[in-house]
Amino acid sequence: MGEMRIVGIRVEPPQNQPVLLLREVSGSRYLPIWIGQSEAASIALEQRGVEPPRPLTHDLIEQIVAAFDRTLVEVRIVDMREGTFYAEMVFDGDVVVEARPSDAIAVAMRVGAPIVAADEVLDDAGLLIHDEDESSSDDEAGESSEEEVEAFREFLDQVSPEDFLGPDGPSAS
Repeated sequence: MGEMRIVGIRVEPPQNQPVLLLREVSGSRYLPIWIGQSEAASIALEQRGVEPPRPLTHDLIEQIVAAFDRTLVEVRIVDMREGTFYAEMVFDGDVVVEARPSDAIAVAMRVGAPIVAADEVLDDAGLLIHDEDESSSDDEAGESSEEEVEAFREFLDQVSPEDFLGPDGPSAS
């Protein structure tokens, strides 16, 4: 499992479907995940530190977890089938709950839980997005982040959700 960090969200025309981009913490692969509008809004608000006037669903989940005195230990992106990613929320006491990656990540952000992706998922769906100067140091985080976002935009200009269906396309089973 490789630890991931959130790079950002971008809405891609013409479908206006948001894409969440994760990057390996100790690697160079990116993982793009197409997500729903409400999950994208929830993640974006949390990234910006905006507190809505009333709790969103992911805020409610955070409050429920705390009310039951549980801890979200980590979020795992465990599989990808026919272009759809699958995740698990791992709580203390080895309690595992299946979830959509977007929902699990939105909750993980709120509680500070790490996000990891299975090596098989990264091998199958992870993408190398080469920066123009990969050998340069990341001393200036702002510039590095801007370069990542620009690389993400360039990637999105060339990719569609169908690119993640695999070589055989949708399964007929």
